[in-house]
Amino acid sequence: MNIDGILDKQDLTKEEIKFLLAAEGDDKKKLFDRALQVKLEHLDNYVHLRGLIEYSNICTKYCLYCGVRSKNPNFTRYQLSDDEVIECAKLAHELGYGSVALQSGERSDKEFTDKITLLVKEIKKIDNGSLGITLSLGEQTEETYRRWFEAGAHRYLLRIEASNEELYYKIHPQDAKHDFKTRLNCIDTLLKLGYQTGTGVMVGLPFQTLDDLAGDLLFFQRKDVAMVGMGPFIPHPDTPLWQYKDQIPTAEKRMELTLKMIAILRLMMPEINMVAATANQTVDPMGREKAIAVGANVIMPNLTPNEFRENYLIYPDKACVKDKPDQCQTCLDVRLAAIGHKVLYNAWGDSLAFRKKNPASTL
Repeated sequence: MNIDGILDKQDLTKEEIKFLLAAEGDDKKKLFDRALQVKLEHLDNYVHLRGLIEYSNICTKYCLYCGVRSKNPNFTRYQLSDDEVIECAKLAHELGYGSVALQSGERSDKEFTDKITLLVKEIKKIDNGSLGITLSLGEQTEETYRRWFEAGAHRYLLRIEASNEELYYKIHPQDAKHDFKTRLNCIDTLLKLGYQTGTGVMVGLPFQTLDDLAGDLLFFQRKDVAMVGMGPFIPHPDTPLWQYKDQIPTAEKRMELTLKMIAILRLMMPEINMVAATANQTVDPMGREKAIAVGANVIMPNLTPNEFRENYLIYPDKACVKDKPDQCQTCLDVRLAAIGHKVLYNAWGDSLAFRKKNPASTL
């Protein structure tokens, strides 16, 4: 294959994607340069912020890779109070973030779903609804998703983690709580209800192949999602997948593969939002900047009160756990300016792809 002939294509075959995932040297540089060019042509050099609120680490699931899995007794469970959530959202508004992202362990009990409805409504009262709201709260019923949408949430992130069903069950127990088809149905429901729907995967999992990763990118394109989050897999010592830590690529290779995934997806879906995940910075001190430089355009600064952050460790050694929000903002401005990018403050930062399809539903 000739890389120059591939880089101008948007509809890539699986074999072409695998070729790009294996690119090294000059070919890899051409891929990264072209991805940045495509992003700048379609989205300019703006980066959108989502003030992250880690609402609770209480989870009913026990995914084999996750540090907050319900079967891990080695940390303290918490749930923020209503006032703490609203204060975080007000801080996001004061800092000019424009949007918040409310994230939690997966629960679907009535007490939890009712509380989220209330919190979304309260956040929408801040400055007459000026804050955009992204939710990342796992699998729910269609009725629950609808209630949250009607309350004011308009974006939802539900990562598939592996679009290959066989691999999915290698990182999730195959039981009633972890059903591949349920996950897919939830993504389809979110799309149907009108959410700007996001999904994503971990890169560098045990048992994962380039064929799997190429399939993930084609899955995102086929679902026509509005946003994607991808980051390197980081093994957690309190999880079953820890036993396979010596069978995964090095941190450097996982980071490189993540950058290739972001770059290739930017070629395939030029106008979607893509997150430069905190996991990138955990693996590489410049990881978020590197992701931005190859196609990502969203960063999620953490607004969770510092005393709770160390208990929301899906993976260990998470970056920015001790940072203060105002310090983080200054740091981001400086670091992004160094790579020719800038934050677009006081904007929802909706996906351009979604806005073009739904011109009346976004800001």
